[in-house]
Amino acid sequence: MPDDSLIPLLTRIADALDRLAPPPPVALDIAAADAFVWHTDPDRLEPVPSVNRVDIALLQGVERQRDILLDNTRRFAGCLPANNALLWGSRGTGKSSLVKSIHAVVCQERPNELALVEIHREDIPTLPRLLTRLKGEARRFILFCDDLSFDHDDAHYKSLKAVLDGGIEGRPDNVVFYATSNRRHLMPRDMIENERSTAINPAEAVEEKVSLSDRFGLWLGFHNCDQTTYFAMIEGYARHFGLEIATEQLHAEAVEWSVTRGSRSGRVAWQFIQDLAGRLGTPLR
Repeated sequence: MPDDSLIPLLTRIADALDRLAPPPPVALDIAAADAFVWHTDPDRLEPVPSVNRVDIALLQGVERQRDILLDNTRRFAGCLPANNALLWGSRGTGKSSLVKSIHAVVCQERPNELALVEIHREDIPTLPRLLTRLKGEARRFILFCDDLSFDHDDAHYKSLKAVLDGGIEGRPDNVVFYATSNRRHLMPRDMIENERSTAINPAEAVEEKVSLSDRFGLWLGFHNCDQTTYFAMIEGYARHFGLEIATEQLHAEAVEWSVTRGSRSGRVAWQFIQDLAGRLGTPLR
């Protein structure tokens, strides 16, 4: 029997150890929402009651990409084979908007069957833990990483390669991975060129770097739009939100706005509409 004088000390030690121990994982309520954000330390899926997105009908100039990704997502939601998808291209061209809008469409068609889970790029190494929590669930999950890319000395891409297509277990049947990136191969070009110039076997070094993008069955390219498409975006937004302005004036102001931004894109169009609506005193709802 321990000395009674040691009991308070042992009690304090036990309490300190309890405080240091990580909290038990929060039970996953997959019916809590149609979208979640994956957080770590501690690991948890935080429900998103209202997703920041636009109506798919307002996305102009990406009809081909929309149809391909929508078909892939519908097949996945219907428990049919589907591919991981990489949406790459110029900034502000609607890549992430398209993913979120397509998720909304399929959720309307199949309520409570498909969930969108956003994972931040810096949390990619925790993907195996996330998959462990999701596999076995009846619901289907799109894992979504926005603006995915890797820099020099960043080895996180190796973790993603194993999750997407490798490993003994493989990717769970109820999970598919969608990512957006400004880079087609997810690596900066100078990083690939440096590997080619310094490696003993340049071809093998480059293959190692670009093989990550090969894990995506769908490559969907996005490019800056022409003026006709830019006007179609502006006019679609103006009609949708009831902005009262003459078409000629709308076009003139939209051109001036794009010139000051140095580009034409879906993001530039939306920023112009926000400015125009503010000047007209019209809420965007």
